[in-house]
Amino acid sequence: MVKIQVKDMAFGYSNVNIFENVSFDIRASSLVSIVGPNGAGKSTLLKCIDRILSPRAGNITVEGKDLSQMKRLEVARTLSYVPQSSNRVFSSTVFETVLMGRRPHLGWFSGEKDEERVWEALERLGIEDLALCIFNELSGGQQQKVLIARALVQDTGVMLLDEPTSNLDIWHQLDVMELVRGLVKEKKVAALMAVHDLNLAAKYSDGMIMMKQGKIVAMGDPFSVLTPENIASVYGVEASVSTHAEVPYVLPLKQLEVA
Repeated sequence: MVKIQVKDMAFGYSNVNIFENVSFDIRASSLVSIVGPNGAGKSTLLKCIDRILSPRAGNITVEGKDLSQMKRLEVARTLSYVPQSSNRVFSSTVFETVLMGRRPHLGWFSGEKDEERVWEALERLGIEDLALCIFNELSGGQQQKVLIARALVQDTGVMLLDEPTSNLDIWHQLDVMELVRGLVKEKKVAALMAVHDLNLAAKYSDGMIMMKQGKIVAMGDPFSVLTPENIASVYGVEASVSTHAEVPYVLPLKQLEVA
């Protein structure tokens, strides 16, 4: 079943186009990664889908419903968004921060069932011992897990993640990605993730979308997207692509012309 469909979407500032004619769909229980160099439009695309930004054109449907016809709270019941990091200052505890994810369903007042959902999410992510800690005092990896927990308790069918492994060491990168992929399969959600690391994307993604200068250059499974030709064209890098544990592995060799 198709969870989310994006058709002919375009966005720009003034006379500058960031991306145009972007179309794709994602099925339930699928994790799809958006890859591409800086400035390709990855993060902007996610923000347009989440209605943080308003597209110039195009249509987004989630489970057959037109997202543009939804009110903000209904969007929040439909899509959950995990930013790269939190620019907001959360002086609240981890428990209170995660509980914010229940707001689209209950308003400002929580009940016992909502608090149970928070504890379930904290335990699922293995951070229940941090419940009374102040969010701003946590490490980057811990904060990222809290933001994922907050998205999880929203109980949405679609999850958007903007570089969830940015600024994390390799252990925490794998930890977060194992967690996200597990949630996608367990909860049967559709997840769209912007990510820089091609090998991390290849290891965990069911599908990939490769972008350059606001346009989709390649789309499909990791093997069909991560070819030496695509990497050279999009990144300006000569690369060797081999297979390890049935997953494509990219080894950069040298810079070519500037992409």
